[in-house]
Amino acid sequence: MAELWDIIDKNGNSTGRQHERGKPMNKDEYHLEVCVLIENGKGEYLISQRAPNKTFPNMWEFTGGSAVAGDDSMTTALKEVKEELGIALEPQYGRMIKHHLPCGNAECHGLVDIWLFKQNIDISTVIFAADETCNAMWASHDEINRMIGEGTFATGGIFAYVDDLFVGI
Repeated sequence: MAELWDIIDKNGNSTGRQHERGKPMNKDEYHLEVCVLIENGKGEYLISQRAPNKTFPNMWEFTGGSAVAGDDSMTTALKEVKEELGIALEPQYGRMIKHHLPCGNAECHGLVDIWLFKQNIDISTVIFAADETCNAMWASHDEINRMIGEGTFATGGIFAYVDDLFVGI
């Protein structure tokens, strides 16, 4: 069965229409994406390594993904972290820190909500989704910036918003 997305306008408002993932979207049609930062009590962020079979193979990233039809931003954030890392985040520890950033280029039709969850996670409990993730680690803001500079942290295309993530948090 095909995955369906709700089509939203550039302001994030529902158009009442849906779109099948993988098919081209029309001009001025968008779908909701989320990026989830998980910060522990030491000020480190949980990052994951993309599976070798994905686009941006073996790159490090913050967990995220696209909302399926009917799901809101918070539901999508919780679902993506559970699917990719096997972690059940507590909604009361999360807050949206940036709302509907464009995903980076003219061909991209995603509007991205950035979530920050302040929650201590035992990294040994992470369960990798074989087709999504292959590793995880805690990293400081400085370590993530170093990885960006080295080209090991996904920042291009759909990840264009990474450079702005730490502004204001």
